[in-house]
Amino acid sequence: MGNQVLPEHVKDVRERTSAPLLDCKRALQEADGDVAKAIELLKIKGLSKVEKKSSRNTPEGQVFSYIHAGGKIGILVEVNCETDFVARNTEFQDFAKEVAMQIAASDPKFISKDDMPESFIEEERKILTAQAIESGKKPELVEKVVEGKLNKVLQESCLLNQVYIRDSKLKVEDLLNELVSKLGENVKISRFIRYQLGEALNNE
Repeated sequence: MGNQVLPEHVKDVRERTSAPLLDCKRALQEADGDVAKAIELLKIKGLSKVEKKSSRNTPEGQVFSYIHAGGKIGILVEVNCETDFVARNTEFQDFAKEVAMQIAASDPKFISKDDMPESFIEEERKILTAQAIESGKKPELVEKVVEGKLNKVLQESCLLNQVYIRDSKLKVEDLLNELVSKLGENVKISRFIRYQLGEALNNE
């Protein structure tokens, strides 16, 4: 089992959790070399420093703006941290710009699943159920098909769960965890707004 643990995987897990090196290696051994499972194991065991930092207050930060696609899409995003020193850090600011570009490109509706109202989930479930029935799916398969598609919709609707536009192997949440690990402070995406030219007219 030990042969399955690659040095680059140990490095990856450590960068994303700040857990002790030996614990990262043990978690990878327990997870048969699966990085995502190893990170989850460290979180469960309470060894992930990133997880511990997530409960700390973030009174500092900045509001960042980004204009995309020839002025047709505009983004405002508030990213918070614990100290003014980190708020002025280049890596913190670069992260915020990446988040703004992600929002412009992928149009999330919420930051995380915790922000998602039950009414949104139920409405999506109704739409997907109606589509499944209309397409001729057998009644006993409808629920399974709907749940699979619903999970995909929920993932695409939440910023932190979205696949990172520059690297399909990462989610936005992975970028956030890596930044927290590097800076040694809690960092939080607090809110965002996305403007698209003509959107208000289309909604009238």
